[in-house]
Amino acid sequence: MPRAIVLNRADNVATLLDAGRAGDKCQLEGEKTGELVLLQDVPFGHKICVADTSAGSQILKYGQVIGMASRAVQAGEHMHVHNIESSRARGDLEKR
Repeated sequence: MPRAIVLNRADNVATLLDAGRAGDKCQLEGEKTGELVLLQDVPFGHKICVADTSAGSQILKYGQVIGMASRAVQAGEHMHVHNIESSRARGDLEKR
């Protein structure tokens, strides 16, 4: 069973400690515990969503905002550049 660690109680993502395959149950450890089912194959060290997240919502890791959800994401989904838009060092966002 793959494992993932939640680094801060406020986080809505966890980092995989073992690679996982779609359909695998994944054990959450750290600041949040429990189990969820992976919805895609996820490589070791990548993030997974631990709570359903709406488009435009902040993505938190280490208790810090690391980006925004570019679309709605379900718990158990792989979280990476395909569904997280960076919000750091974005001069284009400052111009809005």
